[in-house]
Amino acid sequence: MLIVGLTGSIGMGKSTAAAHLRARGLPVFDADAEVHGLYAGGKAVEQIERAFPGTTTQQGVDRQRLSAALLAHPQRIRELEAIVHPLVREAERSFLIAEARRGTPIAVLEIPLLFESGADRMVDAVVVLSAPADVQRERVLKRGVSPEKLDALLARQMPDAEKRQRADFVVDTGVSVEESRATLDTILEALRARHGAAFKRFWSA
Repeated sequence: MLIVGLTGSIGMGKSTAAAHLRARGLPVFDADAEVHGLYAGGKAVEQIERAFPGTTTQQGVDRQRLSAALLAHPQRIRELEAIVHPLVREAERSFLIAEARRGTPIAVLEIPLLFESGADRMVDAVVVLSAPADVQRERVLKRGVSPEKLDALLARQMPDAEKRQRADFVVDTGVSVEESRATLDTILEALRARHGAAFKRFWSA
């Protein structure tokens, strides 16, 4: 089974690309969705409350309170990652094992912090989604994210140029959706010609 990492900085079109790959029949693990589940009452809530008192409620982690705590003390992001990343990695492993048992030829891990978390070592190929900085900024600010929060998020992410350099494939999402999808389809054809080796590391880990 070929394991593909799909990544890109905030506002680069990861969700749109993942939806297209699902439409093409590929199973996609959404790391962000997994984190949302962990925050909504999953295993991470109690640990986060101990590390960041007052950031959770009966409904789970209050993302606004947690964001405020991290904006006030950005160096503590590593503490949060030490709680969340192992739980997400466990879910990724379960996903891959299940897909391998089904005989799936290609499985996709959609991970925003693929390089930053070191998860690129666990995949056979990396697809990076990229758009010009002005396009990225316009997209994110339209979501209601403040310029200050966006700058803080970008400061924690690897620069887009470095991600493109480390990628096996790059998809320009600054063009039309149709053009981006066509590029993804071309990449998919190339991926189908490969054989995966990374799954062995998950199976034996």
